[in-house]
Amino acid sequence: MSDAPDEHDAAAENGGGIFAKTDMDRRERIVEIISAILLALATLGSAWSAYQATRWSGVQATSFSEASASRAESTRASTAAGQLITIDVTLFANWAAARATDNDALAEFWEERFRTEFKPAFRAWLASEPLTNPDATGTPFEQEQYEVAQIDEAEELQQAADQRAADARAANQRGDNYILTTVLFASVLFFAGMSTKFTSNRLRLGALGLGGLLILTGVLVLALQPVSIGL
Repeated sequence: MSDAPDEHDAAAENGGGIFAKTDMDRRERIVEIISAILLALATLGSAWSAYQATRWSGVQATSFSEASASRAESTRASTAAGQLITIDVTLFANWAAARATDNDALAEFWEERFRTEFKPAFRAWLASEPLTNPDATGTPFEQEQYEVAQIDEAEELQQAADQRAADARAANQRGDNYILTTVLFASVLFFAGMSTKFTSNRLRLGALGLGGLLILTGVLVLALQPVSIGL
């Protein structure tokens, strides 16, 4: 009779140990499952971020190249415009000198050689009677009709170059943002991996918590970033 309580107590203790071990195994499996999920998400996020960083680096290089090309074209157009203005000024000066000496034949000779773009401004200037009208402009070059197409072209090309340069800077910033998310996901890989190595539940939960916070931050940053897809 005296042995019965001892056997009962031993069975109870043995059963309690089994339940405790079962709870421990369950917690370990939960930790492993959460860790595996974080590792999978972090791996996918790192791969996607690295791909996007590469894509935006390519966009940056292309945009800077196009900006340089547009600036070069703008410089050429500006140079050509300066040459045409010089021609207009020279021919007009020759015409004015001929008129000043009452050499109408020579004045007509120079007038016939005016450039097509210059003639509307010249005619408008003559119509304003500059010799007698104090409100008339001093030269045809001050008339609103005077235009040189290459000047407008140079300005448009310069604006295009500025826009492409701005696009390149934006692409560079986007690439940097994706690199940041790569670092965040790499940190998730570290904490998720370490969570399976700790024996303390507190440390495991702490590592998983940090990993979860970082994965949420990385996903949020990704959601706010534009996407570049190569075809």
